[in-house]
Amino acid sequence: MKLFQVDAFTSEPFRGNPAGVCLVDDATDDRVLQHLAAEMNLAETAFLKKAGSDTYRLRWFSPEMEIEFCGHATLASAHILWEKGIERDEAVLRFETLAGTLQARRAGNLIELDFPALTVESAALKNTILSALGVDPIYSGTDGKRYLIEISEAATLRTMSPDFSALKTAGPTGFTVTCRSDLPQYDFLSRFFCPGYGINEDPVTGSAHSYLTPYWCKKLGKKKMTAYQASKRGGAMECEMAENGRVLLRGRAVTVFLIDAVVPI
Repeated sequence: MKLFQVDAFTSEPFRGNPAGVCLVDDATDDRVLQHLAAEMNLAETAFLKKAGSDTYRLRWFSPEMEIEFCGHATLASAHILWEKGIERDEAVLRFETLAGTLQARRAGNLIELDFPALTVESAALKNTILSALGVDPIYSGTDGKRYLIEISEAATLRTMSPDFSALKTAGPTGFTVTCRSDLPQYDFLSRFFCPGYGINEDPVTGSAHSYLTPYWCKKLGKKKMTAYQASKRGGAMECEMAENGRVLLRGRAVTVFLIDAVVPI
């Protein structure tokens, strides 16, 4: 068994969002997967199992639980399959996941992810959550699973210091805080907090851009945008609303290290 660590949505080591990537077989049970994810102690570790030509069963685990939808570990998985010569460069990779079928393809020197478009409906946040985030939103909404909160000032976004213990009481959910960019090279900024999943702040969250993209597409009147997640590590991606209503995300990844001969617990 080989276990890779990949920094996603960056071309520089030690930036972007680190993910574990591990190829497994039918003999690897869920207990081992969760132990490995806890041992890696990253936002998510991806586990890939071959399921057909250019097709894989893909699962993601945080240090505490299995995750329904993860973008950066999907990007990291595609990166490893191509970088290590496991799949052809021209292959369109298919990942069967809890979030449905996701695809990845090469787009020049970027990896393009084909994700579902998620929409949010306006919803007021509890005062305890607003207090924990420490922001005054101009919009808040949810897709029933996670929350999107727009604020007016980029400076506020960058300096946020949420009360993670209070946020964790909301259970396994996430809070995306976003605003218009104050930098000319980006259209919008965001940060993502998810202590209920075992990670206080996710450095760069691909899955959150499945609803950030349609949200900002409507607000800005643009189908193609560039986004920056303003965490400590930071990371950027291209976002596009495709003609078929799907979301396309494009980014880079870099392999940091390989752990060989992992022994299951």
